Amino acid sequence: MPRYLPLLLVLLLSPLKSAALALPVPQLPATLPGPVQQTLEQTGREVRRLRERTLLREHRRWLEADPRGAPVVRSEVVAIAPDADALARAQAAGFEQIRESTLAPLDLRIVVLRAPDGMRVRRALRRLARIDPDGHYEYNHIYLGSGSLGGSRGTVPPAGPRPPTAAGRVGLVDGGVDASHPLLAGVAVEQWGCQGRGQAEAHGTAVASLLAGDAAGQARGGQLFAADIYCGEPTGGSVTSLAEALAWLAGERVAVINLSLVGPPNQLLESLVRSMQQRGHVLVAAVGNDGPAARPLYPAAYPGVIGVTAVDARDRPLPEALRGDAVDFAAPGSELWAAAPGGSRSRVRGTSFAAPLVARLAAVEIDSPEPGASGRVMQRLASRARDLGSRGPDPRFGHGLLSAEARAVWAAPVNED
Repeated sequence: MPRYLPLLLVLLLSPLKSAALALPVPQLPATLPGPVQQTLEQTGREVRRLRERTLLREHRRWLEADPRGAPVVRSEVVAIAPDADALARAQAAGFEQIRESTLAPLDLRIVVLRAPDGMRVRRALRRLARIDPDGHYEYNHIYLGSGSLGGSRGTVPPAGPRPPTAAGRVGLVDGGVDASHPLLAGVAVEQWGCQGRGQAEAHGTAVASLLAGDAAGQARGGQLFAADIYCGEPTGGSVTSLAEALAWLAGERVAVINLSLVGPPNQLLESLVRSMQQRGHVLVAAVGNDGPAARPLYPAAYPGVIGVTAVDARDRPLPEALRGDAVDFAAPGSELWAAAPGGSRSRVRGTSFAAPLVARLAAVEIDSPEPGASGRVMQRLASRARDLGSRGPDPRFGHGLLSAEARAVWAAPVNED
């Protein structure tokens, strides 16, 4: 076995659940031996399945698998805009309505049904398709962070390099954010979710600092609207939580929203993306770290979403980064230091942390939601990107590299442990 392969597997298995987002993991070397790189490219899909099986095994009480093996909330079916007659027929067949959300800013209504005792969700969906052939029913899929956080810590340095742009008003759907962190000094952070019981998490705090913060801890203003969809729960990151978070951000008229999370295709998620885009919001998402050969991950793979991959210090795609049509831009995604809860900083790696560097640039291009905003922002960013790889857009770098200066701005902290 190549000596780096165990380290590679640890990295890819690290972002398994909301509670594990803050776990320190080893850092994958920027340069991999040929056999390891080849193994990664050949087995990306298998590694993804292993990650999912591990999550399902650890939380079998709350989660089960869809036919692809992706984790879903056990016994829950999401009904998308069901009518009263369909719900009555479902209840007569033994389904229980457990909650309902009217997402007024998105003109969308969802109802969560609990399947009859002992019935798996895949069978429940088949039953509902017979009861209501014209209805739209879906799994309550779980979406996970797309990056790793190192164990090394350091304090915030004194005044030094600064991010090249102010973030303005930006949105974040992730874990809880440490709003008091020095790297977010001067940023007005408005948090949503968890019924006021949310806690700062490493992944959400790190992404927030790269999205809206200042690497030197100097106040420069801006507003961050941060939605916590994990709340420290095993079922955190569900598509229904994501729906409510996006509805909140739509109601606040936040133009640019960062989504450093990944998962399978889902009817509700697709409807949410389409509705947000129609209302003039720009969605920026990480493409994922499941390997170059992995299947597309969502929401980055939906049309119009700005998908971001990660490159190393030599502008090479991270070996674990996904490739394909979902890639619109590349940004630095290794050897970065971002905020960690409690006032320190932590080394981060992955497409999760490249995406906010692009989202903060997108926020400069638009102040409020506008019809056709996604396409216009994409064009403006493309005009600023430095072409890498094959001439023109390609599946490794998209339109090219953005925010190259982030390598100097988010440099190593002082007093590293």
